[in-house]
Amino acid sequence: MSVFMDLNVLFSADRSRLQSLVETAAHLGFSTVAINYVYESTTKMKQEVPSPVPINELIGQLPVVQGRSRPIKVLNRLTVVMSEASHFRPNDAEYRAFDLLAVQPTTEKLFHTTCMLCDIDIICISVTEKLPFFFKRAPINGAIDRGVMFEVSYASALRDSTMRRYTITNAVCLMESCKGKVGALELRGPYDIINLGALFGLSDADSKEAVSSNCRAVLLHAETRKTASGIVYTRNSQQEALQDCAGSRFFHIHESDKKQH
Repeated sequence: MSVFMDLNVLFSADRSRLQSLVETAAHLGFSTVAINYVYESTTKMKQEVPSPVPINELIGQLPVVQGRSRPIKVLNRLTVVMSEASHFRPNDAEYRAFDLLAVQPTTEKLFHTTCMLCDIDIICISVTEKLPFFFKRAPINGAIDRGVMFEVSYASALRDSTMRRYTITNAVCLMESCKGKVGALELRGPYDIINLGALFGLSDADSKEAVSSNCRAVLLHAETRKTASGIVYTRNSQQEALQDCAGSRFFHIHESDKKQH
């Protein structure tokens, strides 16, 4: 059975509304959700990076996932809307408080920088308006090689015809370049999202991965990002050890290998 996730549940100061969203997600069959805190710094008014509210304070009792016997898993995510490179400071203590890091670049230069250099898990694309730049394969392939996923939010496209036209056009352009390494997120049933993927040019398999295995890859990438790398240790059996004086072998997982998870 597939494990579905929604990694973009916008934070709300209304605790009862947020509790309702998480309960709805569990009822729809999502096993994991991420509460998304959006941070946008401006030159006129400097804003502080939000601090995530502890899950046990935010949500009283975690609801049980529909069709499963365990409660839903709730993570914290920070999305930085980046209009200048200085707005993203991943080494700050405030950033380390979040499980997932995402960036929404607003210019072509920042999009290139985000794809090639920023140590993040998700790149958000605002597809509901005409983009000021075209998607190029080089930076997109660079992000994919580093295990970074792209995210398309289609919520506005369901409400406005103009936004719907831009969303479909921009999403199709992105899909053609990123080999399906994308998540299409909004609080709808996972199979509704899979059906919507056809509008973006995704196959049924790619649409399913957008709300399941791609999300799992994001979580694994976040774990390895925090620890810089991973080590897998394997020990030979006693009989093999007699034939191989090495006794044990070590494998080091480099950054370039993370995309295989």
